Amino acid sequence: MGARYFTTPIYYVNGDPHIGHAHTSVMADVLRRAALMRGDEVFLSTGTDEHGQKNQQSAEESGLGVREYQDRQSGRFRALFERLNVGFDFWTRTSSDGHKAAVQAFLSRLMDRGLVARKEYSGVYCVGCEQFKRPSDLDERGRCSDHPSLTPQETSEVNYFLTLAPFQDWLVGEIERREDWIRPGFYRRELLAMLASPLEDLCISRPKSRVWLGVDLPFDPDYVTYVWFDALVNYVSNIGWPDDGYLRWWPGATHLLAKDILKTHCIYWPIMLRALDIAPPAAFRVHGYWVGEGGVKMSKTLGNVVDPGRIADLVGGDGLRFYLARTMTGGDAQISERLAVASYNSDLANNIGNLYSRVAKSVGRYFDGAVPAPAALDPADAELHAWCLAAADRVLARVDLDTIAETVQTLVDIGLRLNGHFEAAAPWNLAKDPGRRERLESVLYACLDCLRVLFELAWPLMPATAERALANVGAPAPPAAGGRAHDFAAARLRPGARVGGDSNLFPRIKP
Repeated sequence: MGARYFTTPIYYVNGDPHIGHAHTSVMADVLRRAALMRGDEVFLSTGTDEHGQKNQQSAEESGLGVREYQDRQSGRFRALFERLNVGFDFWTRTSSDGHKAAVQAFLSRLMDRGLVARKEYSGVYCVGCEQFKRPSDLDERGRCSDHPSLTPQETSEVNYFLTLAPFQDWLVGEIERREDWIRPGFYRRELLAMLASPLEDLCISRPKSRVWLGVDLPFDPDYVTYVWFDALVNYVSNIGWPDDGYLRWWPGATHLLAKDILKTHCIYWPIMLRALDIAPPAAFRVHGYWVGEGGVKMSKTLGNVVDPGRIADLVGGDGLRFYLARTMTGGDAQISERLAVASYNSDLANNIGNLYSRVAKSVGRYFDGAVPAPAALDPADAELHAWCLAAADRVLARVDLDTIAETVQTLVDIGLRLNGHFEAAAPWNLAKDPGRRERLESVLYACLDCLRVLFELAWPLMPATAERALANVGAPAPPAAGGRAHDFAAARLRPGARVGGDSNLFPRIKP
């Protein structure tokens, strides 16, 4: 048990939220809720990056004032995440005065340590990444692989730079020493390959003649801070840096990110922190891209761009959370409306939802809607009960970004095994024989209590549905009160408690 701090990248407001944004913030919330169930204190930050050249251009093209544009776009991200039950504790906006002050404090301290130099630089600049690129970063057409539709621009200008070379050996040593620091491991190996070549100094400014939307450099009013430098500082500014209060959360920091921002987060950011004698975050957890059905990259031209709000309309917010958690396992993953509906119908409607409805209705039919009170569980029911409890305990202890899919699979497996047990026991036949009343009580109590365990385990993934299902059987939702670790104890359902009629948790969707 301890203090855990989960972060997502902060999202550019030059466009509306897409499925990748939804995924990272939902997964951060899953980790937050699982940590709560393990008895940890938790803090989750997510939000919007409102500076830089791309946001500046979009604001100018919108016809709105800059602040009005920022407010509208940040509000769209916040509304989506609230709809998807992302329980953030801090909503980041880089346009806030507090964040700007922290960025300027960070810059001033680097300057005071003699780590910032002013010099002229010529190179190729990708507006999409808002980064200077080396020839090795570009494809055979001279374009950035992440923004192939944009032609990088030859740029020559005077800027301020942070010296990286003195910290390169330290960073390589940290990555090699801490095998669990960056997961999955193939991203760790990718970083070591990047660090096999000498690091160039990091440009940390942009001249206002080109980019004016940003945080002013405290030591030169003709420049704003490079948008990535500005954005990375949010991870400490959100929890109170430069005051020492940030140390309550910082030692337990886990950064979630997509693979396209691996270099900024796992090379630039640790070095920025090291330069000020701040410990690096405890963990980096990386995921791949969402692509269209068939593995085709999403594009407006192909018409396969997935709107997270549209998917939520089809399968519900929890249905979308379930699909995201089930499908992304570290590399790229496919999504479409058809795939999301098929998964919902198969795993939720036909498996878990159908079972829940059948058990609840059987309790209503044979026990007047009251939880049965068996004198003892039949050995077969007791074995099922013990297996279910052990599976839930084992999986909750392992929840991490690259193991969330295992949690989902365990929920599906519990549902399948319960369905098989329910079908084999055939309570509709037991009910016909008064001499088998005790067996009927045992079967329905065991199935109902195992469903209670299933939905306690499902709470990090599908919080609204889990709370609804648990309330329907008179059980409280996690986490345990008082910061205690959640205990998947047996026989927590109170005999005689009313089982509500709200049992259609996952109505089947017509494809």
